[in-house]
Amino acid sequence: MRRVLHFQADRIEMLLASHKVAARVTGGTVTPRLVRFHLATPLGVRVRRVANLSEEIALSLGAPSCRVYRHQGQVEVEVPREQGRVVPLLPLCQRLAREGPGGRHTVPPLTAVLGLDQEGVPLLLRLPSPNVAHALIAGTTGSGKTALARTMVASLALHNNQR
Repeated sequence: MRRVLHFQADRIEMLLASHKVAARVTGGTVTPRLVRFHLATPLGVRVRRVANLSEEIALSLGAPSCRVYRHQGQVEVEVPREQGRVVPLLPLCQRLAREGPGGRHTVPPLTAVLGLDQEGVPLLLRLPSPNVAHALIAGTTGSGKTALARTMVASLALHNNQR
C-alpha cells in the first residue's frame, strides 16, 4: 500500500509540474473510503488553478474522480479508493471500550457508535445530550439506513448492558 501511495503522490506532482503549478505532496490520510493527499504550494499559487486540474489528476491516477479543495491553510486532493473498506463494528467498539485513564470507559452511557468520520475518528451519538432531541435516518434506497440503525442498536446494547 505504501508503494502505491508514493507512486500516486509522484504522479500528482508530475502532473502539476507539467502544467507549471509548483506543488509538493507533503503527506496524506488514508481512510476506509478515500485517500487524501496534502499539497504544499508556494505563496501566490491559486487553489483554483490546482482545482481546475482535478479531472487530469483523476485520470493520471486511474480514479473515477477526485476533489481538490483548501483546508486549514493547505490544498487537499481527495481520491476515492478503488475498494472501500467496511469498518467492522465489534473491533471499533472494543477499541473504544478499553479502559481509559482513571479506569473510566471512553464511551459514555447511552451513546451509539456510528462508525468513523473522514479523519478516522470514531463518530458517537450521545442520546441524552441536549443537542440531540431526535435522530433522523434518511437516504435513498440502498444507501445504508437499515445498516446504520442496526449499528446504533448493536453499539447501544454492547456499551449499556444492565447486569
